[in-house]
Amino acid sequence: MNINKIVLPLILFAFSSSAFSAGNTTNASFNKAKKMLERKVYHDHRVTLYCDAPFDAKKNINLPSGFKTEKHKKRAKRVEWEHVVPAQNFGQAFSEWRNGDSECVNSKGKSFKGRKCAEKMNKEYRYMQADMHNLFPAIGAVNATRSNYNFTMLPGEKSNFGSCDMRIDKQKAQPPVASRGRIARTYMYMDSTYPKYKMSKQQRQLMQAWDKQDPVSKWECVRSKRIEKLQGNANTIVNSRCDTAGF
Repeated sequence: MNINKIVLPLILFAFSSSAFSAGNTTNASFNKAKKMLERKVYHDHRVTLYCDAPFDAKKNINLPSGFKTEKHKKRAKRVEWEHVVPAQNFGQAFSEWRNGDSECVNSKGKSFKGRKCAEKMNKEYRYMQADMHNLFPAIGAVNATRSNYNFTMLPGEKSNFGSCDMRIDKQKAQPPVASRGRIARTYMYMDSTYPKYKMSKQQRQLMQAWDKQDPVSKWECVRSKRIEKLQGNANTIVNSRCDTAGF
């Protein structure tokens, strides 16, 4: 018997298991994640990510002065939980998202794929989707307009939302300066935690720059620790910055 044929697969399995275990493995429910964030993480810091808009326990938003939106006006009145790294970005790594599954058939017998199929069939996907380190409150209209677009710099564009300097054009988005550090450290966390998600070289360089330009705040550190306690895994990117900053 060739011992290498046994040992090597075991080593590879152990490596992949340890890499995955660094992420969320305790809650596979996106809805449950949102409720925990509302009640146990943001209960004393109800402010949206992109526009710094305060909201109350019933998710009524106090929109920033000068905020405007041409589309999704109804969603401008509510808070939604935004995947900073869009679900599509990591979801496409799953075969159920790309190709569907024999079990992904609706009541009319029609096959489906995409998010619904990945959600139904793959627990690893559900864990990633429900990872609270990647979920932030956002004004619904901003969340809807940002969609699944990648972040970049759009110096020639104007804000799509008036006083909230969120710029979106040609399936690209530039977030306000004050949100860039949190965004960067979330992307870096997802990239370092989940083998299914990898940033491009260009995106990694941008996120590393934003990480340096917009340092961690005390609230970001509090948020990270609360999620770690609830979910069972750390955002080591944020924690290392918090240690350096003395928070």
